[in-house]
Amino acid sequence: MHEITNSGWVEVITGCMFSGKTEELLRRLRRAEIANQEVATFKPAVDDRYGEATVGTHNGREWEATVVDPETELWEVPDQLNGEEVVAFDEANFFTDELVDLCEFLAADDRRVIVSGTDQTFRAEPFEPLPRLIALAEYVDKYQAICAQCGEPATRNQRLIGGEPAHVEDPTIMVGAEESYEARCRDCHTLRTD
Repeated sequence: MHEITNSGWVEVITGCMFSGKTEELLRRLRRAEIANQEVATFKPAVDDRYGEATVGTHNGREWEATVVDPETELWEVPDQLNGEEVVAFDEANFFTDELVDLCEFLAADDRRVIVSGTDQTFRAEPFEPLPRLIALAEYVDKYQAICAQCGEPATRNQRLIGGEPAHVEDPTIMVGAEESYEARCRDCHTLRTD
């Protein structure tokens, strides 16, 4: 809680894939625990890359999390809390717009809310609800990766299907890691349109 205003707040950690978003989330959660703050972490049911009830990073770091169905269970989160001062959501891009209202609710309840997720689809379009969360957050950090093609700073998610760029009409959500995605810069990011 902010000492002067006695209020909670929202922090957003965003950027393209492989930029260290979840790594930064876990760093903040570790620091909260060192400060003897109680932490509750949630993740969407669709993301099972690192285990069903685990938030994980591409380099193997993990944190226990409660799995939430983004469509039906999001507003059950407040009932699952037991005094935790810090509430975290990983892969916010897989949640519905209801996450925005929930974060506002939790911050109004004097909690520190930390959200991580990518703010762009593989088409380089806004990936809701991240843009709305960025607009309301008190703190926003946007990270870059390294372009897998040229080594420049990367800000885009390049989806690959069979090693080739995805088609612009492919579904927006496809859970994957190194086998399906690369970080790319603006110049190296491509989409198939044929």
